[in-house]
Amino acid sequence: MRLLSTCFFLLTTLLLSAQADEKRLEQALFELPDVSFKKVSQPGQQPLQYALRIKQPLDHKDPSRGYFQQRVILTHHGFGQPTLMQTQGYDLFNGKNELELAFDANHLNIEHRYFGESKPDSIQWKYLSLEQVTADLHHINQLFRSLYTGKWISTGISKGGQTTIFYKYFYPNDVDVWVPYVAPFNNGLEDKRIYTFLDTIGTPECRKKIQDFQIFLLQNEEKALEKLHWYAKGAGLSFQYLDNSLGKAFEYTVLEYSFSFWQWGSQCADIPLGQPLDSCLAHLLKVSDLGFFADAGMSNYASHYYQAATQMGYYGYNIAPFRKYLKHFTANPLATFAPKSAGQVVYDNSLNEKVDQWLREKGNNMIYIYGGNDTWSADRITPSARVNSKSYILPGKDHGKARIKYMDKAMQKDVKQTLAQWLGVTPNFDGGGK
Repeated sequence: MRLLSTCFFLLTTLLLSAQADEKRLEQALFELPDVSFKKVSQPGQQPLQYALRIKQPLDHKDPSRGYFQQRVILTHHGFGQPTLMQTQGYDLFNGKNELELAFDANHLNIEHRYFGESKPDSIQWKYLSLEQVTADLHHINQLFRSLYTGKWISTGISKGGQTTIFYKYFYPNDVDVWVPYVAPFNNGLEDKRIYTFLDTIGTPECRKKIQDFQIFLLQNEEKALEKLHWYAKGAGLSFQYLDNSLGKAFEYTVLEYSFSFWQWGSQCADIPLGQPLDSCLAHLLKVSDLGFFADAGMSNYASHYYQAATQMGYYGYNIAPFRKYLKHFTANPLATFAPKSAGQVVYDNSLNEKVDQWLREKGNNMIYIYGGNDTWSADRITPSARVNSKSYILPGKDHGKARIKYMDKAMQKDVKQTLAQWLGVTPNFDGGGK
């Protein structure tokens, strides 16, 4: 009887504490300037979660240019807990992050400017710059530092990881530790380190099988297009951006194949070389999506392509092994498709050069995580001996598997000790997460 009374007392105490925490948090959110919120977690559900809208100026140097609302999901674990800023590179992905779980951290999951619901009424492309993007993050950081006074971490995956790196450069004192995952740092519009990677990754037999598969498809382009015409029609794909050329989209898809093959962990044994064309096309579309080069894909990633074509850089396709089979390309095509509404865009590599040098000299407290088989690891950052940052390359892992939870025990232990040393808080990586 006494045990039941004790359990009831503890449960009541926990419920009252959670209700007090919720009331305190909502009062604090109400008082924050530029913030509106709506609770999305269910009554009694823990942790508390809120959908936020943050008022952001289009131009942080001149707020008179107008504003937009930036979407953020706040997951609250406790006022005394560490706080994680996840810098998305695209639309908001509302899932648990492994660092959130490892530290039981408050999680500010931030949608990127000009993506998803975080868009102004009319797109003015000149305000989609890394200076403005990182100023958005700084504004959010400064708002929530009044609520969360513990240690802060910034993280992001892929393009979100790139954003994390630039955020570090522009606002090096905003957080305590920075953890970009699978984040390339490109050295131009056509970063040729990608070509070296694709020419050396895996076994010679696998690389030959990949190339032979691409050549087979290009040799059978006319027959392939007859079949893909009906596939595209059924999927509602159009190709106005590529001059209404399904053929051009097909050749892009074939050239993209080797990049995507390694990025997403495809297996050489699955390449249907020597099988009927239908089987080969089905495999191609599974690995390298034709829709990526259709109008809808171009539209969805317009902001990404604008950033790549103006500041961030990207990659291209080495057509040397395929030149005699191609009908639409005589020089290496770029994988950037800047939106036509942006007009003539000009790439400027000067910021990348500044950031690269700065990271070598002052890029401390950063943990870079890459997959050994991920194509994007070709463009990885290797910390210099002048900083205390670390880079971890997970052997055999692809873009989606290069995570702390997939590290071997020795590597994971080293990451754990490093984070504990820098933050004074020991993480627990047994809980999973993205």
